[in-house]
Amino acid sequence: MNDAATVGELADLILQLLQARGAGKTLCPSEAARAYAPDDWRRHMPAARQAALELADAGRIVIMQRGRVVDGRSAKGPIRLALREP
Repeated sequence: MNDAATVGELADLILQLLQARGAGKTLCPSEAARAYAPDDWRRHMPAARQAALELADAGRIVIMQRGRVVDGRSAKGPIRLALREP
């Protein structure tokens, strides 16, 4: 399921979770998917990653891998999300 409503809801949730954690903290997209649909979170992982890409494109967050900012479209394997530092 990767419809626009789900992606939008997950984008909002990603921002809420990151803001609750505070500056300098990261989050795995799976944490947002689990918060969104605890019993069916795996099905929502593509939408969670899409939401992260859209937030990164909008300059709201950065996508990280091994502690470095990466392009989420080319990143392979686990990624982390963080609020963009001012």
